[in-house]
Amino acid sequence: MSALICEVVYRGIFQKNLAARITRGIVLSARKSGRWGIAFGRYGDSPQRNGIPAKDFAIVADTKEELEQNMARYEPKHVDVTICVDDTLAKGVESWAWYGLQPLNRLIVPGGTLLMTSVQPVEGILRDIHKKESPYTLALIRAKASFSGLWVYKEDHTEVRVLGALAKIAPSFLTLDAVAQAIKESEWGSDLKVASARKAYERLESREIKVSEGNAEVPYAFELPRWWEMREGVSIPAIPIGKPKEGGKGYVPERNPYFKKFSTRTMRPVVDFDTCVKCNLCWIACPDSVFDVMPDGTFDANMEACCGCGVCEAVCPVENCITMVNEAEFEDNASQWEMWRKDKTAYKTWLGAKIGNKKATVRSHGFRFRGQYEQELKADLDAGGVEITAGIPGENAEHKTI
Repeated sequence: MSALICEVVYRGIFQKNLAARITRGIVLSARKSGRWGIAFGRYGDSPQRNGIPAKDFAIVADTKEELEQNMARYEPKHVDVTICVDDTLAKGVESWAWYGLQPLNRLIVPGGTLLMTSVQPVEGILRDIHKKESPYTLALIRAKASFSGLWVYKEDHTEVRVLGALAKIAPSFLTLDAVAQAIKESEWGSDLKVASARKAYERLESREIKVSEGNAEVPYAFELPRWWEMREGVSIPAIPIGKPKEGGKGYVPERNPYFKKFSTRTMRPVVDFDTCVKCNLCWIACPDSVFDVMPDGTFDANMEACCGCGVCEAVCPVENCITMVNEAEFEDNASQWEMWRKDKTAYKTWLGAKIGNKKATVRSHGFRFRGQYEQELKADLDAGGVEITAGIPGENAEHKTI
């Protein structure tokens, strides 16, 4: 093998800086190992949008010529390692260019590696990751999603822990000493981050995934039109503005009829309309105009438009008014508000059952106190039945209060 190709799957905007740090760290570490590398983003049909799955890439090669050869394409068609920094992206990425759902493990070569940050057990993760026609390795860094949001970077050492894990996955390209040197001599310049990378190297969990394991669903896909089937003209019709609901009360935004964002969703919001204070924050902060304004002033989440990013839960000021729940708990995309309007007592029972089965997802904008990350991580690991015998990951991490 003369080149190592990595992709980083992340939530657009909210994890943009994290993805860039990871791919840049891969290149810096490669240079310390005497190799060539480049890091770049994926644009075109996968734009940076709040909460929408996006990709960055890093290529490492033995020679400059080999690197240039691998760069001579729009983007890699096959990767040795897929890095997923948020396990709510386990189903994959949906493109804007009518490709449909691209499973998370789609580009991984036979015998390649899917590296994820997660506190879930392997069986829970495989419920969402689609089956693959060839075996691959699932490697886990026991960590929570570094989902800062609102342009605030969460300093929880996720990027260096990924680098440490990569040194174990691909030691012929990134040695642990080279990773430590790159961290020490870069703008990170932190002994604590070097220690975090080494701990991630030691504690990385790996398991081979067989072709029989994973989500058996057939990924949602479009049939691409032939060139002779496309309509004439060079203009692209814009999405119309929204319109009032029937009767003139409420508001429904127009949405792209082709971009099925729900196909990548592994979590969805459930709303307690009885406790909603009509503050508008979910409606304002939602990156995809998911919320319909209902006649009574509350907000109904349109599940055809929701990508499951969890921003609404993070900004809602009322405890348990909006709760992210596993997608596996639902059978359809029916309106929650209509269910609540028809029978409030039955809806309350339904709501309680769904929230009771939820997997905790914390989407905070920073840390309130030193050590908060370790406490949250341990609680989530205990709740998920995951044993950590070597201690709590990131226990020596330095945190910023934001």
